[in-house]
Amino acid sequence: MIALTYHDVVSEGAEGSSGFPGVDAARYKITPVRFRAHLAALLRAAWLRACGLPVAMTFDDGGSSGMWAGDELERHGLRGYFFITTNYIGSSGFLTADQIRQLAARGHVIGSHSRSHPLRMGHASRSRILEEWSTSRDVLAQIIGRAVTIGSVPGGDFSRPVALAAAEAGYRYLLTSEPTQHTWRIGGITVSGRFTVHRWTSAATVCAAARGAWAPWSSQALVWSLKKIGKCLGGEGYLRARKVLLRHGNEVRWGDQP
Repeated sequence: MIALTYHDVVSEGAEGSSGFPGVDAARYKITPVRFRAHLAALLRAAWLRACGLPVAMTFDDGGSSGMWAGDELERHGLRGYFFITTNYIGSSGFLTADQIRQLAARGHVIGSHSRSHPLRMGHASRSRILEEWSTSRDVLAQIIGRAVTIGSVPGGDFSRPVALAAAEAGYRYLLTSEPTQHTWRIGGITVSGRFTVHRWTSAATVCAAARGAWAPWSSQALVWSLKKIGKCLGGEGYLRARKVLLRHGNEVRWGDQP
């Protein structure tokens, strides 16, 4: 199944009302009008209707707009995957424990997006990665009353140790931000890539990505490869350079920043 990565769905100019604030995070926030256009286009496609919409609609971070997104999906008989950064539960702009419980009760899948959302999780120590997965899984399990078996990697920084730690923590499925349609196994856990939706992504592009068309996936894969090289070569300097290039200050205290 192809997976699409969304984050927050907010009105233009209100990007800070849900999820992480700042210029960086705003690149992944789309308006309700655009989100509805995406859904309408997907549901209109004959081949998707025939297959029962075999597309996973995933939402990273755990922003409060998840409640609206859940309502909108349900209007069409659909359910989503909501990945929660547990340190921020109940914080301004994020889902509360009760809202997470409601989404789970209504049939949406609740998963972990780590404890603190480190941008370079793949470069952290084994013990740190395991702690991120284990703690967030325990918190979510207590909220929804059942085991959490799926997670998504924060910051797009995936590595083999990230998958192995997730498997050790009890997860069975792990989604990355890598733009690939492939699914593979690492140490007993199933890993899948996703297509990331940005604020400028059109309904036509989403439909093409959901269909598995070459153009949107390859275009995103090229950008992904360049960013991956920067993360590997830049070390801690990558985070500093990223902040300068995106022209934002300290709006967000990511999990791997002091």
